[in-house]
Amino acid sequence: MSHPKKNITLQKKQNLFGWAVLMPAVFLIAAMSFYPMIKALILSFETGIGAKMRFAGFLNYTRMFEDKIFLQALMNNFIYLIIQVPIMLIMGLILASMLNDKNLKFRGLFRTAIFLPCATSLVSYAIIFRSLFSVDGFINLLLVKLGILSSGYNFLANPISARAVIIIALLWRWTGYNMVFYLAGLQNIEYSIYEAAKIDGASPFQSFWQITVPLLRPTILLTAIMSTNGTLQLFDESWNLTNGGPANATITMSHYIYNLSFKYVPNFGYAAAMAYLILILVAVLAFVQMKVGDKRD
Repeated sequence: MSHPKKNITLQKKQNLFGWAVLMPAVFLIAAMSFYPMIKALILSFETGIGAKMRFAGFLNYTRMFEDKIFLQALMNNFIYLIIQVPIMLIMGLILASMLNDKNLKFRGLFRTAIFLPCATSLVSYAIIFRSLFSVDGFINLLLVKLGILSSGYNFLANPISARAVIIIALLWRWTGYNMVFYLAGLQNIEYSIYEAAKIDGASPFQSFWQITVPLLRPTILLTAIMSTNGTLQLFDESWNLTNGGPANATITMSHYIYNLSFKYVPNFGYAAAMAYLILILVAVLAFVQMKVGDKRD
């Protein structure tokens, strides 16, 4: 009769030990993640500074759609999202397919070289691109030498070319990151499938479109959601590469949130409302992408 009691006691001890191990992590997650999220949500409905903070309802949220700088930042984020993300994903997928060929020599070297930009400091690479595209930078020097330009062009002073520089910088840094995900997914596809397709007369493009893309759909969906999330929260390139200029033509939402919180007169309630709008946009776009991209029955 005493055995069941011992078993129950032992099980309780194991449960208590498990909770004792988990509690520090639970506490840290609650204190560092959930509490700030709840506090920011409450803050987004308030206006004022410090002790003068007062409840303002949806004032901060309605104000955003009358703020020309915010609307410019929102448009910039979607320009980067619409142009850069598809190009980056397609380039990463093509490079992964090419570097998955077991007959290709120096595959490891090529993979490392393409992935290496991901290990570069965000600040460092932004400064490098800023110097590359400066009036007396390497790109202008090359274009003048080739006779395309007669003199150096200030890429960062024109809204269209400044956005193009940011897009090029993003492609350089993040294409290799997505390529690694696709390479990992390709390892789960039997190489014999490609050999059978080749015997049946399928061209490389047909093998890519009919085999690689369908079998990598879950990985493509994952990278699309991650890239969308990262692009909507873009900060470093806007801050370090163009400083949001010229005339806020390249500023992003995260950059504007930083300015509202630490550069201008602090307006934490308005900044918190913008942060929650980004959260809503990320959640909605991720949901849409999952509904469109997930074809499982």
